[in-house]
Amino acid sequence: MEKKESSLYRILIGTIVVCGVLFIAIYNLLPESEEMAIPISTFKQKQRVVTDHTNMIFGPFSDGTAVTRACLECHPEPGEEFILTQHWQWLGDEVKVSGHEQPMKIGKKNLLNNFCIGVKDNNQKCMSCHAGYGWKDDSFDFSDQKNIDCLVCHDQSGQYAKGDFGYPAKGVDLAVAAKSVGTPGRNNCGACHFNGGGGNGVKHGDLDNSLSYPTERIDVHMSKFEMICVDCHKTEHHQVAGRSMGVSVDDKNRVLCTDCHVQDLHKDERINAHTSTVACNSCHIPKFALDDPTKMKWDWSTAGQDLDIKDSHVYLKIKGHFTYQTDVVPEYYWYNGKSDRYIIGDKIDPTQSTYINYPRGNIHDRTARVSPFKIHWAKQPFDKKNEYLLSPTTAGEGGYWHEFNWDKALKLGSEAVGIPYSGVYGFAPTEMFWKISHMVAPKQEALQCVNCHGEGGRMDWKMLGYEGDPIKRGDRKRLGLLDATKNNRAMGGQNEEI
Repeated sequence: MEKKESSLYRILIGTIVVCGVLFIAIYNLLPESEEMAIPISTFKQKQRVVTDHTNMIFGPFSDGTAVTRACLECHPEPGEEFILTQHWQWLGDEVKVSGHEQPMKIGKKNLLNNFCIGVKDNNQKCMSCHAGYGWKDDSFDFSDQKNIDCLVCHDQSGQYAKGDFGYPAKGVDLAVAAKSVGTPGRNNCGACHFNGGGGNGVKHGDLDNSLSYPTERIDVHMSKFEMICVDCHKTEHHQVAGRSMGVSVDDKNRVLCTDCHVQDLHKDERINAHTSTVACNSCHIPKFALDDPTKMKWDWSTAGQDLDIKDSHVYLKIKGHFTYQTDVVPEYYWYNGKSDRYIIGDKIDPTQSTYINYPRGNIHDRTARVSPFKIHWAKQPFDKKNEYLLSPTTAGEGGYWHEFNWDKALKLGSEAVGIPYSGVYGFAPTEMFWKISHMVAPKQEALQCVNCHGEGGRMDWKMLGYEGDPIKRGDRKRLGLLDATKNNRAMGGQNEEI
């Protein structure tokens, strides 16, 4: 009798165990519901308190500085804060730049790019994106708070715009703009950041006017969750979080997906295992420039010709030939948040493409992730004898856009930036990297295994340092590529030995 009861007991326990295993297996195969899903984000939409200024501010105002004076009467601290920011100074803190012994302050104020090239001596047009009024030359007083443009970030009237030297554009009603002020929205930030490089979508590739009122296909954060720029680019004392690779080289003050999203948020552990090697945006931003085209190539050497080309996306006499693209697949490189940077006066090899900025990190770097980039190719002026890139004066008196005289424009520009000009110029190829961070797709549109692995995948495994597809050959940990020796000697960018 006891033997029979023991046998029944074992059968009962066995049945319970089998049912438990089956239940767990079936549970894991079920589609996720809202209740079952892992919490993917700590983001909580803010209830923004906006003070109605309609009956607080009275016009008319004679100019932008008059509006700023009115703002500072009630808000003195923001003026003191703002003049310390990069949006005002166009320079960052001192930083060590690869290839240079002494730390230096770098930023939009003193760097070259491969779009409109440089802001020095081009104040008339470039300063239309400076958050101030009247930066015409080196005499501009960065301590004078009345020259701060409060409206460019806070206007909600929709009719405010900036013109030459950063002054309000003609026809703007300053009183209407001042009465409308509120939390900076997408269009405030986008007025400059969507139009960097001379037009909508030109520069970044993942920032353009389609983000003003996007659908989920364009950006899931800004549509479905109605997020605005400052939700990620959090701001304290007017210091805005976030760095652009175009004007910085270090990894401070970055905005990361994990600022809101929890680690290991995928239900499939095979996907979670990728997060130590692959950046979130590599999978979740499959393409950029989804609707509005972005500039991929710019050839300055062909400017100045009277060509019968009507399409401004193909040719402009003042700028040369262009190539634009939409629906662009990013290029993928290791990136640890730091980058190399071309500094005015650095020597180049004009027979090779010069990297304006290059992402640091490689397969041996534990802090690096495979990350998506737009790479903009250009052909831009350089000094044949001194062998460095030149910054032409383009806008204003003597500028190339007005006189189409390269020699004069390059002489003026060189004097402005403080480097000798030999009088002998040519055009050299350059490349510039732009990290892709916006235009996040809905999760069902994220890359799948076959998009990267297998025949025709989008990754160039050998360029990334692998012998072949790691799904077949092994990942960098399994292949022993993260040992201390290699890690110590290969933390740099494209100029470092591996």
